Amino acid sequence: MNKKRLFAAILSAAMMLSLAACGGGDKGGTSGSQPSGGSQPSGGSSTSQPSGGDGEKIFIPVMAKGFQHQFWQAVKQGADAAAADLGVEIYFDGPGSETEIDKQVNMVKDQMAKNPKAMALAALSTDAVKEILAECAEKNIPVIGFDSGVPDDTSGAVKATAATNNEAAAALAAEKFGEHEGLVAKMQAATSAEPVVIGCISQDAVSASVTGRTIGFVNKMAEIAEKYQPGKVSIEGHTLWEKKVADPAIIIRVEISATTEATAVQTAATSLLGAKGLAAVFCSNEGAVTGFLAAVSDGEDLAEGGRYADLVVAGFDAGAAQKNAVRQGWFYGSVTQDPYQIGYKAVEMAVKAANGEAVSDVDTGAQWYNAENIDDEMIALLVYD
Repeated sequence: MNKKRLFAAILSAAMMLSLAACGGGDKGGTSGSQPSGGSQPSGGSSTSQPSGGDGEKIFIPVMAKGFQHQFWQAVKQGADAAAADLGVEIYFDGPGSETEIDKQVNMVKDQMAKNPKAMALAALSTDAVKEILAECAEKNIPVIGFDSGVPDDTSGAVKATAATNNEAAAALAAEKFGEHEGLVAKMQAATSAEPVVIGCISQDAVSASVTGRTIGFVNKMAEIAEKYQPGKVSIEGHTLWEKKVADPAIIIRVEISATTEATAVQTAATSLLGAKGLAAVFCSNEGAVTGFLAAVSDGEDLAEGGRYADLVVAGFDAGAAQKNAVRQGWFYGSVTQDPYQIGYKAVEMAVKAANGEAVSDVDTGAQWYNAENIDDEMIALLVYD
């Protein structure tokens, strides 16, 4: 009798274990499927789901204006990092040259054939991709512009742009001028009889990025100068920015080259260098820097004991010549865009848009670099040769 009872107890326990094993697969409803690839969004953020509604991993082509240049490689690094953080698949590419419009169009078409959930695009020509944008709008494929983006899009496909706010970036150079003790002392001591001149060299007055930087620098510099010489700050040199005052103590002079050719920029720089009372110069892009350096013997005239050794100079962007000028101490410093963040934010917003979330334009920021921090890891990533 005892043996029968023992056998019944063992059989009952076995049945209970079997039932528990069958029911444990959905305990509490918490074992839902993980994002494709097993990757969770980084930083604890869960605003964007990595996978589409059907569980398929989101695919996003990231089509740049170029590929080999170090700037685009930094953009790619940022895009790759965002893809890894958000668990999505991207394809980053661009033509060998920024003049190869047709090649970029064909690249974008090839990726459209893969039915992406969203796309990030820095178009060489908006007109050239009009049909593609119309297709994106029709298929509800959101497009995120990055860097120069997709200006003047009328399709409605472009939902937002990740790019440098050029006005804010150039204002950073003016702010740094406002921290330079020697320049501040000159502005404080300036008089109408001996005005201080602060120059801004720009390659043109047409390009949106260059004009934005000119506006940003001039406006912020005028604001700073007004603290030291209220009512005596005059903006001169070009009708787009001209705000003249009588008997100025500080003159902000905008010098625009006749063409974008290096020799034309050099001529404009030489003209500015001849201004009496010139204390500082801002060059609004790499082309302006190149022309300016040509006018000062490739920078040697800015060195100690040189003809313009006391001149405070700041640039924008990078390039081997500008980096050398910064590293040598000939330039006070320069402003660089943040291509890593351009790539990261472009993918991040594309994921959000693919999941139906609202997105809006984002400023990817800018960094100031000088001889002290130019070789820091994060700055070195941003300043190309």
